[in-house]
Amino acid sequence: MSLALPGLASGLDSAALIDSLMQVEAIPQQLLQRQATKTNSVVSALQGLNTRIAATAERSAELAKPAALRAFSAQSSDPSVSATVSSAGSAGTLSFTVENTAVRHTVVTAPIQAWDSPEFSILAADGTSTAITADSSSLDDIVRAINSAGAGVSAVKVPAGDGAHRLQLSAASTGAAGVFSLQGTTLESTVTCTGEDARITLWKGTGAEQQVRSATNSFQDLMPGVQVRVTAATTAEVTLSVERDAASAAAAAESLIGSVNAVLGHIRTTTRVTSANDGSTTSSVLTGDSAVRSAGQRMTDAVIRPIDGRSPSEIGISLSRAGELSLDQEKFAAALAADPAAVERMLGELAGRINSVADNLSNRFDGQITARITGQQGLATRLTDQVGEWTGRLAARRATLERTYAALEVQMQSLNSQMDYLSSQLAALPQASSARNNR
Repeated sequence: MSLALPGLASGLDSAALIDSLMQVEAIPQQLLQRQATKTNSVVSALQGLNTRIAATAERSAELAKPAALRAFSAQSSDPSVSATVSSAGSAGTLSFTVENTAVRHTVVTAPIQAWDSPEFSILAADGTSTAITADSSSLDDIVRAINSAGAGVSAVKVPAGDGAHRLQLSAASTGAAGVFSLQGTTLESTVTCTGEDARITLWKGTGAEQQVRSATNSFQDLMPGVQVRVTAATTAEVTLSVERDAASAAAAAESLIGSVNAVLGHIRTTTRVTSANDGSTTSSVLTGDSAVRSAGQRMTDAVIRPIDGRSPSEIGISLSRAGELSLDQEKFAAALAADPAAVERMLGELAGRINSVADNLSNRFDGQITARITGQQGLATRLTDQVGEWTGRLAARRATLERTYAALEVQMQSLNSQMDYLSSQLAALPQASSARNNR
Protein backbone atom coordinates (compact mmCIF):
# COMPACT_ATOMS: atom_id res chain seq x y z
CA MET A 1 0.00 0.00 0.00
CA SER A 2 1.50 3.34 -1.07
CA LEU A 3 1.31 6.57 0.89
CA ALA A 4 -0.55 9.28 -1.05
CA LEU A 5 0.48 12.89 -0.30
CA PRO A 6 -1.57 14.98 -2.78
CA GLY A 7 0.04 18.28 -3.85
CA LEU A 8 3.33 17.57 -2.03
CA ALA A 9 5.41 18.26 -5.13
CA SER A 10 3.08 20.29 -7.34
CA GLY A 11 1.36 22.35 -4.71
CA LEU A 12 -1.98 21.45 -6.31
CA ASP A 13 -4.96 20.21 -4.25
CA SER A 14 -5.33 17.10 -6.39
CA ALA A 15 -7.98 15.57 -4.09
CA ALA A 16 -10.27 18.56 -4.66
CA LEU A 17 -9.54 18.44 -8.39
CA ILE A 18 -10.44 14.75 -8.54
CA ASP A 19 -13.67 15.38 -6.57
CA SER A 20 -14.62 18.15 -9.01
CA LEU A 21 -13.91 15.95 -12.01
CA MET A 22 -15.90 13.06 -10.47
CA GLN A 23 -18.90 15.33 -9.94
CA VAL A 24 -18.95 15.94 -13.67
CA GLU A 25 -18.39 12.26 -14.40
CA ALA A 26 -21.29 11.32 -12.09
CA ILE A 27 -23.89 13.47 -13.88
CA PRO A 28 -25.14 10.61 -16.12
CA GLN A 29 -25.54 8.36 -13.08
CA GLN A 30 -27.49 11.05 -11.23
CA LEU A 31 -29.81 11.43 -14.20
CA LEU A 32 -30.37 7.67 -14.21
CA GLN A 33 -31.03 7.69 -10.45
CA ARG A 34 -33.63 10.44 -10.81
CA GLN A 35 -35.28 8.56 -13.65
CA ALA A 36 -35.30 5.34 -11.63
CA THR A 37 -36.86 7.14 -8.65
CA LYS A 38 -39.54 8.65 -10.87
CA THR A 39 -40.24 5.28 -12.49
CA ASN A 40 -40.62 3.62 -9.09
CA SER A 41 -43.06 6.37 -8.11
CA VAL A 42 -45.06 5.64 -11.26
CA VAL A 43 -45.08 1.92 -10.40
CA SER A 44 -46.31 2.66 -6.88
CA ALA A 45 -49.09 4.94 -8.14
CA LEU A 46 -50.15 2.40 -10.78
CA GLN A 47 -50.21 -0.39 -8.18
CA GLY A 48 -52.42 1.74 -5.95
CA LEU A 49 -54.77 2.31 -8.88
CA ASN A 50 -54.77 -1.37 -9.80
CA THR A 51 -55.62 -2.37 -6.23
CA ARG A 52 -58.66 -0.08 -6.26
CA ILE A 53 -59.78 -1.31 -9.68
CA ALA A 54 -59.41 -4.94 -8.58
CA ALA A 55 -61.56 -4.23 -5.50
CA THR A 56 -64.16 -2.67 -7.79
CA ALA A 57 -64.06 -5.74 -10.03
CA GLU A 58 -64.64 -8.01 -7.04
CA ARG A 59 -67.50 -5.93 -5.66
CA SER A 60 -69.21 -5.48 -9.02
CA ALA A 61 -68.93 -9.22 -9.74
CA GLU A 62 -70.89 -9.93 -6.55
CA LEU A 63 -73.62 -7.42 -7.39
CA ALA A 64 -73.88 -8.57 -11.01
CA LYS A 65 -75.10 -11.99 -9.88
CA PRO A 66 -78.85 -12.69 -10.31
CA ALA A 67 -80.88 -11.61 -7.28
CA ALA A 68 -77.76 -10.18 -5.59
CA LEU A 69 -79.69 -6.99 -4.89
CA ARG A 70 -82.83 -8.74 -3.67
CA ALA A 71 -82.78 -7.92 0.02
CA PHE A 72 -85.65 -8.54 2.42
CA SER A 73 -86.25 -8.12 6.14
CA ALA A 74 -88.69 -9.98 8.39
CA GLN A 75 -90.51 -8.69 11.45
CA SER A 76 -92.42 -10.78 13.98
CA SER A 77 -95.19 -9.67 16.33
CA ASP A 78 -93.82 -12.01 19.04
CA PRO A 79 -90.19 -12.03 20.26
CA SER A 80 -90.27 -15.85 20.53
CA VAL A 81 -90.49 -16.08 16.73
CA SER A 82 -87.73 -14.86 14.42
CA ALA A 83 -87.05 -15.25 10.72
CA THR A 84 -84.35 -14.84 8.11
CA VAL A 85 -85.06 -14.24 4.44
CA SER A 86 -82.90 -15.24 1.47
CA SER A 87 -82.78 -13.56 -1.93
CA ALA A 88 -85.44 -16.05 -3.04
CA GLY A 89 -87.94 -14.40 -0.70
CA SER A 90 -90.81 -12.12 -1.55
CA ALA A 91 -92.86 -9.59 0.35
CA GLY A 92 -95.85 -10.93 2.25
CA THR A 93 -97.52 -11.62 5.60
CA LEU A 94 -98.33 -14.89 7.36
CA SER A 95 -100.07 -15.56 10.70
CA PHE A 96 -99.83 -18.75 12.76
CA THR A 97 -99.88 -20.13 16.29
CA VAL A 98 -96.95 -21.97 17.85
CA GLU A 99 -98.45 -25.04 19.56
CA ASN A 100 -95.17 -26.32 21.02
CA THR A 101 -91.43 -26.33 20.44
CA ALA A 102 -89.34 -29.38 19.59
CA VAL A 103 -88.45 -31.58 22.57
CA ARG A 104 -85.61 -34.05 23.03
CA HIS A 105 -86.61 -37.53 24.29
CA THR A 106 -84.99 -38.24 27.69
CA VAL A 107 -85.05 -41.35 29.94
CA VAL A 108 -83.68 -41.52 33.51
CA THR A 109 -83.09 -44.77 35.41
CA ALA A 110 -83.75 -45.40 39.08
CA PRO A 111 -80.77 -45.06 41.44
CA ILE A 112 -78.55 -48.11 40.80
CA GLN A 113 -75.11 -49.42 41.66
CA ALA A 114 -74.63 -51.34 38.41
CA TRP A 115 -76.51 -52.32 35.27
CA ASP A 116 -78.34 -55.64 35.37
CA SER A 117 -76.69 -57.02 32.20
CA PRO A 118 -73.81 -55.98 29.94
CA GLU A 119 -75.97 -56.80 26.91
CA PHE A 120 -79.22 -55.04 25.99
CA SER A 121 -80.59 -52.94 23.09
CA ILE A 122 -82.07 -49.55 22.25
CA LEU A 123 -85.22 -49.50 20.12
CA ALA A 124 -85.72 -46.36 17.98
CA ALA A 125 -89.07 -44.86 16.98
CA ASP A 126 -88.75 -46.28 13.46
CA GLY A 127 -88.30 -49.81 14.79
CA THR A 128 -84.53 -49.94 14.40
CA SER A 129 -82.85 -51.88 17.22
CA THR A 130 -79.24 -51.26 18.17
CA ALA A 131 -77.46 -53.89 20.28
CA ILE A 132 -75.39 -52.58 23.19
CA THR A 133 -72.56 -54.77 24.44
CA ALA A 134 -70.56 -53.41 27.35
CA ASP A 135 -67.31 -54.81 28.78
CA SER A 136 -69.04 -55.26 32.13
CA SER A 137 -72.14 -54.27 34.06
CA SER A 138 -70.39 -51.29 35.68
CA LEU A 139 -72.10 -48.00 34.96
CA ASP A 140 -68.95 -46.53 33.45
CA ASP A 141 -68.72 -49.38 30.93
CA ILE A 142 -72.45 -49.08 30.18
CA VAL A 143 -72.14 -45.33 29.54
CA ARG A 144 -69.10 -45.91 27.31
CA ALA A 145 -70.88 -48.65 25.33
CA ILE A 146 -74.03 -46.54 24.77
CA ASN A 147 -72.11 -43.47 23.65
CA SER A 148 -70.04 -45.47 21.15
CA ALA A 149 -72.88 -47.60 19.73
CA GLY A 150 -74.17 -45.04 17.22
CA ALA A 151 -77.75 -45.53 18.33
CA GLY A 152 -78.54 -41.81 18.32
CA VAL A 153 -78.58 -41.81 22.13
CA SER A 154 -76.09 -40.38 24.60
CA ALA A 155 -75.70 -41.37 28.24
CA VAL A 156 -74.37 -39.62 31.32
CA LYS A 157 -73.94 -40.86 34.91
CA VAL A 158 -75.48 -38.63 37.62
CA PRO A 159 -74.82 -39.13 41.39
CA ALA A 160 -77.94 -40.13 43.35
CA GLY A 161 -76.45 -40.43 46.86
CA ASP A 162 -75.22 -43.35 48.99
CA GLY A 163 -72.89 -44.47 46.22
CA ALA A 164 -75.75 -44.96 43.75
CA HIS A 165 -76.15 -43.24 40.38
CA ARG A 166 -78.81 -42.60 37.81
CA LEU A 167 -78.16 -42.88 34.09
CA GLN A 168 -79.72 -40.20 31.95
CA LEU A 169 -80.17 -41.23 28.32
CA SER A 170 -80.96 -38.48 25.81
CA ALA A 171 -81.77 -38.58 22.10
CA ALA A 172 -79.12 -37.01 19.92
CA SER A 173 -81.71 -34.78 18.24
CA THR A 174 -85.04 -33.24 19.09
CA GLY A 175 -88.35 -34.38 17.63
CA ALA A 176 -90.62 -37.39 17.63
CA ALA A 177 -88.16 -39.36 15.52
CA GLY A 178 -85.78 -39.34 18.49
CA VAL A 179 -88.11 -41.35 20.77
CA PHE A 180 -86.47 -44.59 21.97
CA SER A 181 -86.94 -47.32 24.57
CA LEU A 182 -84.65 -49.78 26.37
CA GLN A 183 -84.96 -53.50 25.57
CA GLY A 184 -83.37 -56.48 27.34
CA THR A 185 -83.17 -54.90 30.78
CA THR A 186 -85.45 -55.05 33.82
CA LEU A 187 -84.14 -51.88 35.42
CA GLU A 188 -86.74 -49.26 36.25
CA SER A 189 -86.61 -46.06 34.20
CA THR A 190 -88.75 -42.97 33.73
CA VAL A 191 -89.41 -40.97 30.59
CA THR A 192 -88.75 -37.47 31.86
CA CYS A 193 -89.35 -35.84 28.49
CA THR A 194 -91.09 -37.32 25.49
CA GLY A 195 -89.55 -36.47 22.14
CA GLU A 196 -91.93 -34.30 20.17
CA ASP A 197 -91.85 -32.24 16.98
CA ALA A 198 -92.31 -28.51 16.99
CA ARG A 199 -95.80 -27.69 15.72
CA ILE A 200 -97.37 -24.56 14.34
CA THR A 201 -100.93 -24.09 13.15
CA LEU A 202 -101.79 -21.93 10.16
CA TRP A 203 -105.19 -20.25 9.86
CA LYS A 204 -106.29 -21.72 13.18
CA GLY A 205 -110.04 -21.96 13.71
CA THR A 206 -110.88 -21.70 10.01
CA GLY A 207 -111.79 -24.22 7.37
CA ALA A 208 -108.25 -23.90 5.99
CA GLU A 209 -106.56 -24.81 9.32
CA GLN A 210 -103.28 -26.61 8.67
CA GLN A 211 -100.62 -27.94 11.00
CA VAL A 212 -96.92 -27.93 10.14
CA ARG A 213 -94.32 -29.99 12.01
CA SER A 214 -90.55 -29.80 12.32
CA ALA A 215 -88.11 -32.05 14.18
CA THR A 216 -86.20 -28.90 15.08
CA ASN A 217 -87.41 -25.47 16.07
CA SER A 218 -86.80 -24.19 12.56
CA PHE A 219 -89.36 -24.22 9.74
CA GLN A 220 -88.17 -23.91 6.16
CA ASP A 221 -90.12 -22.15 3.42
CA LEU A 222 -93.32 -21.41 5.28
CA MET A 223 -93.07 -18.48 2.89
CA PRO A 224 -90.73 -18.49 -0.15
CA GLY A 225 -87.13 -18.10 0.97
CA VAL A 226 -88.09 -17.62 4.64
CA GLN A 227 -86.68 -19.65 7.54
CA VAL A 228 -88.70 -19.31 10.76
CA ARG A 229 -87.31 -20.18 14.21
CA VAL A 230 -89.52 -20.58 17.30
CA THR A 231 -88.38 -20.64 20.93
CA ALA A 232 -91.68 -20.91 22.85
CA ALA A 233 -95.32 -21.82 22.41
CA THR A 234 -97.73 -18.93 21.92
CA THR A 235 -101.35 -18.49 22.94
CA ALA A 236 -102.10 -15.77 20.41
CA GLU A 237 -101.43 -15.70 16.73
CA VAL A 238 -98.02 -14.53 15.61
CA THR A 239 -97.87 -12.34 12.54
CA LEU A 240 -94.74 -12.55 10.41
CA SER A 241 -94.23 -9.74 7.89
CA VAL A 242 -91.63 -9.87 5.11
CA GLU A 243 -90.79 -6.62 3.36
CA ARG A 244 -88.23 -5.54 0.83
CA ASP A 245 -85.17 -4.13 2.61
CA ALA A 246 -84.61 -0.89 0.76
CA ALA A 247 -81.78 0.13 3.10
CA SER A 248 -79.73 -3.00 2.30
CA ALA A 249 -80.28 -2.55 -1.44
CA ALA A 250 -79.22 1.10 -1.18
CA ALA A 251 -76.15 0.11 0.85
CA ALA A 252 -75.18 -2.38 -1.88
CA ALA A 253 -75.57 0.29 -4.56
CA GLU A 254 -73.66 2.79 -2.40
CA SER A 255 -70.78 0.35 -1.96
CA LEU A 256 -70.56 -0.14 -5.73
CA ILE A 257 -70.54 3.61 -6.37
CA GLY A 258 -68.02 4.07 -3.57
CA SER A 259 -65.61 1.55 -5.08
CA VAL A 260 -65.77 3.35 -8.45
CA ASN A 261 -65.23 6.71 -6.69
CA ALA A 262 -62.11 5.28 -5.04
CA VAL A 263 -60.72 4.56 -8.51
CA LEU A 264 -61.67 7.94 -9.96
CA GLY A 265 -60.38 9.79 -6.89
CA HIS A 266 -56.99 8.07 -7.14
CA ILE A 267 -56.79 8.99 -10.82
CA ARG A 268 -57.62 12.64 -10.09
CA THR A 269 -55.00 12.81 -7.35
CA THR A 270 -52.20 11.23 -9.38
CA THR A 271 -52.86 13.12 -12.64
CA ARG A 272 -53.69 16.63 -11.43
CA VAL A 273 -51.61 19.69 -12.35
CA THR A 274 -51.20 22.27 -9.56
CA SER A 275 -50.70 25.98 -10.30
CA ALA A 276 -48.76 28.22 -7.93
CA ASN A 277 -49.27 31.94 -7.31
CA ASP A 278 -46.21 32.77 -9.39
CA GLY A 279 -47.75 31.10 -12.43
CA SER A 280 -45.64 27.97 -12.26
CA THR A 281 -47.25 24.54 -12.49
CA THR A 282 -46.45 21.23 -10.85
CA SER A 283 -47.51 17.93 -12.41
CA SER A 284 -48.35 14.75 -10.48
CA VAL A 285 -46.75 11.36 -10.90
CA LEU A 286 -49.22 10.11 -13.53
CA THR A 287 -49.95 13.40 -15.29
CA GLY A 288 -50.13 12.82 -19.01
CA ASP A 289 -50.40 9.02 -18.72
CA SER A 290 -52.87 8.13 -21.48
CA ALA A 291 -53.55 4.63 -20.11
CA VAL A 292 -54.61 6.02 -16.75
CA ARG A 293 -56.70 8.76 -18.31
CA SER A 294 -58.43 6.17 -20.52
CA ALA A 295 -59.12 3.95 -17.48
CA GLY A 296 -60.90 6.80 -15.70
CA GLN A 297 -62.99 7.64 -18.74
CA ARG A 298 -64.03 4.04 -19.27
CA MET A 299 -65.03 3.59 -15.63
CA THR A 300 -67.09 6.77 -15.73
CA ASP A 301 -68.80 5.78 -18.99
CA ALA A 302 -69.69 2.37 -17.56
CA VAL A 303 -71.66 4.07 -14.78
CA ILE A 304 -73.39 6.97 -16.52
CA ARG A 305 -74.18 5.41 -19.91
CA PRO A 306 -77.94 4.74 -20.35
CA ILE A 307 -79.31 1.27 -19.64
CA ASP A 308 -82.10 0.13 -21.97
CA GLY A 309 -82.73 3.75 -22.85
CA ARG A 310 -82.95 4.85 -19.22
CA SER A 311 -80.44 7.08 -17.50
CA PRO A 312 -78.95 5.86 -14.18
CA SER A 313 -79.95 9.28 -12.82
CA GLU A 314 -83.53 7.96 -12.75
CA ILE A 315 -82.58 5.77 -9.80
CA GLY A 316 -80.44 8.45 -8.15
CA ILE A 317 -76.98 7.82 -9.63
CA SER A 318 -75.33 11.00 -10.92
CA LEU A 319 -71.91 12.46 -11.75
CA SER A 320 -70.83 15.82 -10.30
CA ARG A 321 -68.85 18.46 -12.18
CA ALA A 322 -65.84 17.47 -10.09
CA GLY A 323 -66.06 13.96 -11.58
CA GLU A 324 -67.41 12.25 -8.45
CA LEU A 325 -70.33 9.81 -8.51
CA SER A 326 -73.11 9.97 -5.93
CA LEU A 327 -76.29 8.12 -5.00
CA ASP A 328 -79.43 10.02 -4.03
CA GLN A 329 -80.84 7.79 -1.28
CA GLU A 330 -84.36 9.21 -1.40
CA LYS A 331 -84.60 8.97 -5.18
CA PHE A 332 -83.25 5.44 -5.11
CA ALA A 333 -85.74 4.35 -2.41
CA ALA A 334 -88.63 5.89 -4.36
CA ALA A 335 -87.57 4.11 -7.58
CA LEU A 336 -87.18 0.82 -5.71
CA ALA A 337 -90.63 1.12 -4.16
CA ALA A 338 -92.23 1.99 -7.50
CA ASP A 339 -90.62 -0.77 -9.59
CA PRO A 340 -88.19 -3.00 -7.65
CA ALA A 341 -87.64 -5.40 -10.55
CA ALA A 342 -86.61 -2.56 -12.88
CA VAL A 343 -84.17 -1.13 -10.33
CA GLU A 344 -82.66 -4.57 -9.76
CA ARG A 345 -82.18 -5.02 -13.52
CA MET A 346 -80.56 -1.60 -13.88
CA LEU A 347 -78.18 -2.13 -11.00
CA GLY A 348 -77.36 -5.63 -12.22
CA GLU A 349 -76.57 -4.32 -15.70
CA LEU A 350 -74.58 -1.44 -14.21
CA ALA A 351 -72.55 -3.82 -12.03
CA GLY A 352 -71.92 -6.07 -15.03
CA ARG A 353 -70.60 -3.19 -17.14
CA ILE A 354 -68.36 -1.95 -14.33
CA ASN A 355 -67.04 -5.47 -13.77
CA SER A 356 -66.22 -5.87 -17.46
CA VAL A 357 -64.20 -2.65 -17.53
CA ALA A 358 -62.51 -3.29 -14.17
CA ASP A 359 -61.49 -6.83 -15.11
CA ASN A 360 -60.16 -5.66 -18.47
CA LEU A 361 -57.98 -3.14 -16.65
CA SER A 362 -56.82 -5.10 -13.61
CA ASN A 363 -56.79 -8.76 -14.68
CA ARG A 364 -53.55 -10.16 -13.33
CA PHE A 365 -52.74 -11.93 -16.60
CA ASP A 366 -53.64 -9.47 -19.36
CA GLY A 367 -55.10 -6.37 -17.69
CA GLN A 368 -54.10 -3.07 -19.30
CA ILE A 369 -53.00 -1.46 -16.05
CA THR A 370 -51.32 -4.70 -15.01
CA ALA A 371 -49.33 -4.70 -18.28
CA ARG A 372 -48.43 -1.05 -17.70
CA ILE A 373 -47.12 -1.89 -14.22
CA THR A 374 -45.08 -4.79 -15.58
CA GLY A 375 -43.53 -2.55 -18.22
CA GLN A 376 -42.63 0.15 -15.71
CA GLN A 377 -41.20 -2.40 -13.29
CA GLY A 378 -38.99 -3.72 -16.08
CA LEU A 379 -37.82 -0.19 -16.86
CA ALA A 380 -37.11 0.49 -13.17
CA THR A 381 -35.04 -2.69 -12.96
CA ARG A 382 -33.00 -1.77 -16.02
CA LEU A 383 -32.39 1.73 -14.69
CA THR A 384 -31.31 0.37 -11.31
CA ASP A 385 -28.90 -2.00 -13.05
CA GLN A 386 -27.46 0.89 -15.07
CA VAL A 387 -27.00 2.95 -11.89
CA GLY A 388 -25.12 0.00 -10.40
CA GLU A 389 -22.94 -0.27 -13.50
CA TRP A 390 -22.14 3.44 -13.27
CA THR A 391 -21.08 2.98 -9.63
CA GLY A 392 -18.40 0.52 -10.72
CA ARG A 393 -17.44 2.71 -13.68
CA LEU A 394 -17.06 5.79 -11.51
CA ALA A 395 -15.00 3.89 -8.94
CA ALA A 396 -12.66 2.79 -11.73
CA ARG A 397 -12.47 6.34 -13.09
CA ARG A 398 -11.60 7.75 -9.63
CA ALA A 399 -8.89 5.15 -9.24
CA THR A 400 -7.48 6.11 -12.66
CA LEU A 401 -7.45 9.81 -11.77
CA GLU A 402 -5.82 9.11 -8.42
CA ARG A 403 -3.08 7.06 -10.13
CA THR A 404 -2.59 9.78 -12.77
CA TYR A 405 -2.21 12.55 -10.21
CA ALA A 406 -0.01 10.37 -8.03
CA ALA A 407 2.23 9.71 -11.03
CA LEU A 408 2.21 13.45 -11.75
CA GLU A 409 3.37 14.19 -8.22
CA VAL A 410 6.15 11.62 -8.54
CA GLN A 411 7.24 13.20 -11.83
CA MET A 412 7.03 16.67 -10.36
CA GLN A 413 9.12 15.54 -7.42
CA SER A 414 11.73 14.14 -9.76
CA LEU A 415 11.79 17.36 -11.79
CA ASN A 416 12.06 19.43 -8.63
CA SER A 417 15.02 17.34 -7.50
CA GLN A 418 16.76 17.80 -10.85
CA MET A 419 16.08 21.53 -10.73
CA ASP A 420 17.54 21.79 -7.24
CA TYR A 421 20.66 19.89 -8.38
CA LEU A 422 21.14 22.09 -11.43
CA SER A 423 20.59 25.22 -9.38
CA SER A 424 23.28 24.18 -6.93
CA GLN A 425 25.68 23.43 -9.77
CA LEU A 426 25.05 26.75 -11.43
CA ALA A 427 25.48 28.58 -8.15
CA ALA A 428 28.94 27.02 -7.78
CA LEU A 429 30.25 28.13 -11.24
CA PRO A 430 31.23 31.81 -10.45
CA GLN A 431 33.20 30.77 -7.39
CA ALA A 432 35.38 28.39 -9.43
CA SER A 433 36.11 31.09 -12.05
CA SER A 434 37.17 33.65 -9.42
CA ALA A 435 39.51 31.19 -7.85
CA ARG A 436 41.39 30.63 -11.14
CA ASN A 437 41.77 34.39 -11.73
CA ASN A 438 43.29 34.93 -8.29
CA ARG A 439 46.01 32.41 -9.08
